[in-house]
Amino acid sequence: MTTPAPTIDKTVLITGATGDTGRAAVRESIALGLKVRAMVHRLDARSQALEDLGAQVVVGDLLEINTVRAAMDGIDAAYLVWPVQSGLIQATVNFAQAAKETGVKTVINLSQRSANRESTSDSCRDTFIAEEVLNWSGLPVIHLRPTYFLEWLLYPWQLPYLQQGVLRMPVGKGTHSPIAADDQGRAIAVLLKDPGDHIGTTIPLSGPVEMNHEQMAAELSETLGRKIVFQDLPVAEYVDSLKEMGVPPYIIQHLAGAMVDYQNGHMSGADNNVEKLTGRRSMTVGEFARAHADLLNGVSN
Repeated sequence: MTTPAPTIDKTVLITGATGDTGRAAVRESIALGLKVRAMVHRLDARSQALEDLGAQVVVGDLLEINTVRAAMDGIDAAYLVWPVQSGLIQATVNFAQAAKETGVKTVINLSQRSANRESTSDSCRDTFIAEEVLNWSGLPVIHLRPTYFLEWLLYPWQLPYLQQGVLRMPVGKGTHSPIAADDQGRAIAVLLKDPGDHIGTTIPLSGPVEMNHEQMAAELSETLGRKIVFQDLPVAEYVDSLKEMGVPPYIIQHLAGAMVDYQNGHMSGADNNVEKLTGRRSMTVGEFARAHADLLNGVSN
């Protein structure tokens, strides 16, 4: 039986608490003994799962500043995350204003490795500007720049192809070190608990191995026990297929620009920052695939 961590007299706010990194950050923060306030859009089974973990759940919307202000009352440290959709800059401004009004002592901002002032992706440009907004605010902020999530393998525009044996991305020979949301959650929790000397810094977060998509397909093949073939294709063709699948326009516009950035090396590189922060390395592609093998293989529960 695992002994629970002693409760620490520190309350943290985790926005996007039912999302990929939010759920992990809630779980890991509670495991570290932090008091967690989880901000969600609505009360449902997902928010109930957070309550069952021991989080205090509050309903709020980063686009509605008064709900953010209320959620931040009595908070010591706060985590900001926004999905790939419009509204990031307004959400960041609201978050920053509420944090200044309530005297939050640490802000953890989930940016992205592809933040880029010159990108043709609206999301990449807005992410760069959002970082600058937080810097201008004078808040004690730490920016996290994760590379592409391993969870992208499970997204509806990728998973059906993988189940048929195809890893399909317009990335050419570009490389990155894919990272799981659970590993990001561990790093986020540690920084919420003790930001140390990281205030004012930007921390890249990646998986343990940099690879191209041919190497990723090979590792997926070995883990899943069946052949996965990497299919490169022109960005325009990929974008057209996303439109046919009903992917939201903002995501399509983002990927149209971000894939070009990827081909030009904007996502390359690897680091061991998760291990340095948490004492345990991030998981590999094979380890992630093994954990989600039934879904990736199209096996019904």
